[in-house]
Formats: sequence, C-alpha cells, structure tokens
Amino acid sequence: MQFHQLQYFVAVAETRHFTRAAEVVHVAQPSLSQQIKALERELGADLFQRARGNITLTDAGEALLPLARRILADADTARHEVQELVQLQRGRVRLGATPSLCTGLLPDVLRSFHDRYPGVRLHIEEGGSHDLVRQLARGALDLALVVLPLPTPSPALTTVELLREDLVVVSSPDAPRPGRGRRAVAVADLEGERLVMFRHGYDLRELTVAACRSAGFEPDFAVEGGEMDAVLGFVRAGLGVAVVPKMVAARSGHGLRVTPLAGPGLHRAIALAHRSDVAPPRAARELQRMLLER
Repeated sequence: MQFHQLQYFVAVAETRHFTRAAEVVHVAQPSLSQQIKALERELGADLFQRARGNITLTDAGEALLPLARRILADADTARHEVQELVQLQRGRVRLGATPSLCTGLLPDVLRSFHDRYPGVRLHIEEGGSHDLVRQLARGALDLALVVLPLPTPSPALTTVELLREDLVVVSSPDAPRPGRGRRAVAVADLEGERLVMFRHGYDLRELTVAACRSAGFEPDFAVEGGEMDAVLGFVRAGLGVAVVPKMVAARSGHGLRVTPLAGPGLHRAIALAHRSDVAPPRAARELQRMLLER
C-alpha cells in the first residue's frame, strides 16, 4: 500500500469523480485510475462501485476512508513537526474552540503566544464541542478547547480541565431588570422572560435549556439560531435576555446589563483536548503549556 494511493483514494471518495480527483491531486486521470486498481488488488476488495456518472463507496471503501484520512493527517502533522525549526521560528497550530471561548478566553493567550512566536501560524476553527471532537479524532486539529462533559466520551482523546466558568444573564439596560429587578437571579426567575437563544449545536444552548427544564419550565424564545455576536446584538436591541459566560459578558459589556445567577448558579467546565495516540506538534505543545499556565 503506497502513500500516494491513499491520497488518490481519498480524493476520489471526496469528489465522487475520477477526473475531478485527478485534478485535485495533480496527476493524469489514467494514472490515478491505475493506482486505485492496484490498491484494490492489494486489499483484495473493490473500494468503489463504478456506474456511469455515479461513483459510490463500497463497504470496504467506507471502512478504509476514515483510516486513510487519519494516516494522511498524521503524515501531514509529521511533516510539519520535522520542518519546524528548533527555536519555533516557524510552524503551525490548528486550534479548535467553541465560539464563546474564542471571544472570552483566547484573545489574550493568543496575543502572548504570537508575541513570543511570531513565525508560528495560528489556524482557529470555531465549532461546537461535538464537531471539534470529531475533527480532533480525524487529525484535522492539534488541540481543542471543549466544554465538559464531552457529548460523546472518547478514549482516543486526552482532556485536561482548564477552568470552571460562571454563567451570567445579560439584558439591555433599557429593558426591565430580569427576575423582577433582583441583583442576582435564579434560573427559576427566568420563567416568563423572553430568551435570545443560540443556534442548535451550541453547548450554551443545551446547558441553558436543560437548566430551565430542571427548574420546572420550558424556556420562551424571543429569537433563536444566532452565533455569539448575533445573540449579544439582539440582547442589546432589547429583544430578550441571554445566558452567557462571564468572560464573554466582561469583554462585551458595552450596552449590556450583567446580572449574576444566584447560587448554586450555572457553571461550565472548560478542557483542553488532544488525541491520545499522537503527540501534538511542538508549536501546539507550547500553546498548550501557555493555556495550562494562564
């Protein structure tokens, strides 16, 4: 089994077209087809069902695809690891984080990292914890900041808790105070409040909805489906209140009233995750150290 054969296989699997796949990997189409056939002969199984104008994966192809992607991702990581200079003059870190952490936790840490290692390229991928865990598992990320507990616990990942963060209620200063004007409100006090709610897939959405249901009521959404910046904008406009991380509220406080949640309140645990079977590249390990020591 040759490395380039796996590259060609993944290209065909993703494009579902031999000619387009050949263009992606910059080889002639007959050469690509010959290498795919050679790979199938070595494995003793057809990887694609070939019908005119319709290329689909066989069961063998479906089984090979995630493994091939992981092998290619590991080879890419190894290539970058070897190419990094000893003093971290160049390199790359692929970091995943939930949108609220990109707003609250990361800016200061990334600024310090960039000041110390200006030659290292930072690639940030925003997403929910579920998507980030998937990308880590297939080698598309070096590190990810996720919310615990993980939506799907994976023994292939190592997680280290970084911090526990309080959640607060934000509202427009022009609107009545939530919870009948109390300085701190309980989750039960949000019954009857119109909530500005994040889109599906946000950890904060699931946490807030679960807390409301535990308090005995179904949350009333004024508007839903937004990203963090949109949610804060809708709150500023007076459309409703939202439950957000304390760090986000502190950074985005202009035009917002921040009300603490009364004890026991709501909290979330933030963890740094990476694959257990592959050590992150050196630049990623340095960023990991800075995050753990913050």
